[in-house]
Parts: sequence; structure tokens; C-alpha cells
Amino acid sequence: MDPREGGRAPAAARSVAGSREGVTQRPVAWTSPLLYERLTWPEVRRAAEEDRVCLIPAGTLEDHGPHLPIDCDIRIASEICRRAADAVPDDIVLLPPITHGFTPHHMEFPGPITIGWETFTKYCTDIGDSLARHGFKRILYLNGHGSNIPLVEMAARLVSLSHPDVLAAAVFYLTSDEGKRIIEETRDSAVGGMGHACELETSIYLAIDEGAVAMDKAVDENSYPEGPHAWMDWSDGPLKIMPWWNALSRTGVHGDATKASADKGHILLDAAVKECIEFVRELREKPLPVRREPRETP
Repeated sequence: MDPREGGRAPAAARSVAGSREGVTQRPVAWTSPLLYERLTWPEVRRAAEEDRVCLIPAGTLEDHGPHLPIDCDIRIASEICRRAADAVPDDIVLLPPITHGFTPHHMEFPGPITIGWETFTKYCTDIGDSLARHGFKRILYLNGHGSNIPLVEMAARLVSLSHPDVLAAAVFYLTSDEGKRIIEETRDSAVGGMGHACELETSIYLAIDEGAVAMDKAVDENSYPEGPHAWMDWSDGPLKIMPWWNALSRTGVHGDATKASADKGHILLDAAVKECIEFVRELREKPLPVRREPRETP
């Protein structure tokens, strides 16, 4: 069973009896949430005609301390997207996740799989270009890995430039004003406590799959050379510094994972899902772009 279906049998698992005895028709693929890869090509056409938002989770596989699985970024992003698609099934077609991302600075830790920045950007762009070719007009990349941020944003921009009537966007979760407010209300750590494999990510993973988190191995480490303009938290400082990760962290953690809890995770995950739905609805409500002849007055 696809984990994006939330543990219940999708419509595709229920066969429809044919007109002749003993003959079973093809299972219904119009699932809820609507999974792109389960559709036939006529159903893909129907989904595009319904002006749905293509929701694409993106992340990477990389070290997240001694206590979290290396799939942390992509699992969280995928779970947010799956729950959003489940909540507003008529607005979204859910794409398979972009599992591997750009993470060369983590390669001294065992586990990461990194994709070159040009290859990754082109890959994300090609996905969006393909969807645009099939008639989809609204595309949202929901990213869960910090180093993907500029690359996914560039991919969305390139899709929009190649297809002027398409709205393609990229976003990192829990970065809206409301998301930041929820973080501040929920956290116990100071600034620097929510950087990587931290109070936030560990809490959300506990809410998703508590048995996969080794909380007895969680640590509090903040080795980042912070200053008035350079710091690492869920919202970083304006001066961006990113050397090799093992120059910043001995354990792979930046932040205070010991302050994580499943209760906090449920609050943060619910907020991230609500935020994603708001992103989707705003993207769906916006008028499609129309290029106009430049002139001297508005």
C-alpha cells in the first residue's frame, strides 16, 4: 500500500465487476488523494482539465544525527503533501517525491546521496516542463531540504519562463508568518535550536513514526559560528555560510534534539499541512499570467 494513501485502501484497490460473469474490469485509478502515477493517460488529461495544482514533495537523503533516519527531509515533506492532498482532494494531484537532492557538504557522514546542482535543477525543471506539456497550469514544489531551496526556486522560475501561461512555485515548509508564529509558540530551544536534526525535525518525525526515532541518542549541539548576521535556525540569518557539515557539527545535529516531543511534532505537522493547503489554494486562485506589451503608463 502506498504510504501517501494514509494507510487506508485507495479506490484503486477496489475492483469493479464487469458486465460478464467472472470478468473483472480494470481497478478504478481515481484515488483520494489523487496520485499522479496511478492514473491512465485519459485520467491525466482529466486532472489537467480540472485545473488541479500539481503538488511535488522534494527533499534528500542525508545524515540527521545518530537518532533520526536519513530520509528525514523527504519523509517530512512527503507526509505534509500527502496530508494536504487528503484534506483537499479536489484541489491537488499528488506527484511522487523527488527523493534525492543537493547535499555535497554532508558527504563526509555515511549515508547522503547527493545530486549535482545543475543536474538536480534540470531534473526538477524537466518534471515541471512535462506537467506543463500535459496541460497542467499550476505547479508547487514543497521542499523539505535547506540546500535545495535556491535550486527548486530556480526550477520553478525556469518552468514559468518556458511556459508563460503556467504558474510554477516553490516553498519551504513552515516559513509563512503563521508557520513562524507556531514555531515560536511551540519551541523550548533558543535561536540555534532548530537548525538540522533539531527540536523541530525530530518532533515532527516523532509525530509521523515515533518508533523510528532513537531519542536516547538525541543530542544538543550548536557548533555553528554564530554572529550578528550569520546564524542557523529554521529561519537563518541574512549572511549565508555553509562549509562542510562536519566543520559545523560533530554529530550531524545542529540544534537541540533533546527538547523534541511527539506532542510538539503534532502541532508543527498540523501547522505545516494547513500552511501547504493555503499555498495550494492561493496558487489555484491566482489568475494565470498573461504577457503584455510594455508601455510607459500602467
